[in-house]
Amino acid sequence: MASTLTVRKSLSDRAKARARRQARGRKKIFGTVERPRMVVTRSSKHVFVQVIDDAAGNTLVSASSMEPELREMAGDKTAKAARVGTIIGERAKAAGIEKVVFDKAGNKYHGRIAALADAAREAGLDF
Repeated sequence: MASTLTVRKSLSDRAKARARRQARGRKKIFGTVERPRMVVTRSSKHVFVQVIDDAAGNTLVSASSMEPELREMAGDKTAKAARVGTIIGERAKAAGIEKVVFDKAGNKYHGRIAALADAAREAGLDF
């Protein structure tokens, strides 16, 4: 599955580097029914995670820090990301998903991304 990447000139160097990392990762990562792709999207305030079957193009389960129970949760963004990881692990297990391929979408495995991944592993996901 070849993908082309066009980077706008107006993007900062950091954004261009992230877009390049994301494109490199997506060339190698593909989710199947047996082992779907768990993609993490991070914004400045929130974190979103989806478990996707790329063969069918379906989102199997999802979670985000914008859900009502997490919006009211006290704590920093890293703690909320860890809670999102726990929620996605529980929802995936309920849907019969035990193994996933982790797609950090060009983000560094650090901070909120690492906290989410560690919590998902503790909740029973294997990646």
